[in-house]
Amino acid sequence: MSNIMKLSSPFQGIILILFVMLGINSASAAATKINVLAFGAKPNGKTDSTKAFLEAWNAACGSADSTMIYVPKGRYLLGSMAFEGDCKSPQITIRIDGTLVAPGDYSVLGKSANWLSFEGVSGVSIIGGALDAKGPALWACKASHTNCPSGATTLSFTNSNNIRINGLTSLNSQMFHIVINGCQNVHIQEVKIIAAGNSPNTDGIHVQLSTNVEIINCSIKTGDDCISIGPGTKSLWIERVTCGPGHGISIGSLARDLKEEGVQNITVRKTIFSGTQNGLRIKSWARPSNGFVQGVRFINSVMRNVQNPIVIDQNYCPHNLNCPGQVSGIKIRDILYKNIRGTSSTPIAIKFDCSAKQPCTGIRLQNVNLTYLEKAAQSSCSNVVGKAFDLVRPNSCL
Repeated sequence: MSNIMKLSSPFQGIILILFVMLGINSASAAATKINVLAFGAKPNGKTDSTKAFLEAWNAACGSADSTMIYVPKGRYLLGSMAFEGDCKSPQITIRIDGTLVAPGDYSVLGKSANWLSFEGVSGVSIIGGALDAKGPALWACKASHTNCPSGATTLSFTNSNNIRINGLTSLNSQMFHIVINGCQNVHIQEVKIIAAGNSPNTDGIHVQLSTNVEIINCSIKTGDDCISIGPGTKSLWIERVTCGPGHGISIGSLARDLKEEGVQNITVRKTIFSGTQNGLRIKSWARPSNGFVQGVRFINSVMRNVQNPIVIDQNYCPHNLNCPGQVSGIKIRDILYKNIRGTSSTPIAIKFDCSAKQPCTGIRLQNVNLTYLEKAAQSSCSNVVGKAFDLVRPNSCL
């Protein structure tokens, strides 16, 4: 590399571009490779390889070098695992060419909070592969209203930083597919999430208490929110995400407690919603809170037969069960909807149902064109202050 650095700056730029295109960097080129097969993992989908994967992680974590944990092709049966820091290795890449498979008995994972969890780690990347959590048996149990475990999140990162997830497929999670909690600097790209449209609480990607998170070029088909954005989320960028089936992209539900952290600086661009329950949603329970949502930009979204394309619901109460029946204290302000177009499957395409105590302010609609059955749709406003710019259909009630 020292010879390269002696070249003039234009040549340096060309060389660096080539390195990026080839996926090469000095850390990965010098990474120590750790194969899970060397620790006894079996790619037959039947032999429990949990111990082997944990030993491979401990070897990588304890190395002073950048490391790569390699998972060759095949199916690997794994139970609940926690991969913990602090690691000596500055960078750990988990390259998966196979599929990680959950136990067939849903109760084995169902009583755990997580299937694969990373806690207090830094510089971890997951590249490629598939995670098959075998959720349908647990979903069927829940549908029968018998005594069922809650279920496990498939993949979670907690109190971690500099995380990258690229090219991963998550299938049939028992509960949430991917959770980012208390993290900084997370990049999620080209992830595919697949679960049935009636699967319960299978949010695709959930982000909370985290800063500088990017979700780029992902396909999410699931039974709950495609992306759910919880309290304490700041500087979140979502771009080129397709959603459906699912409940859309949701900020909330908020107002779970009085001292809840706010949500701010959220950008959602170039999204497509197909047959979803909601498109772009902000929701909060009707109870006191010091929380807020501000600085949100919804830009360039396409709605295809979406029940609620644009919705703010500050009286959120699913199934109207155990509703708090109070007034939401969440302050919602500075929200932009720009270049939103497509079709609503219900007459009301835009609904702003805001708090009587804290009306929504700074709500802006710009170049919105939503129709219902090839006819004019409707908009509904309650306790909201804002403006409409350029073409806005249905007619704005702001």
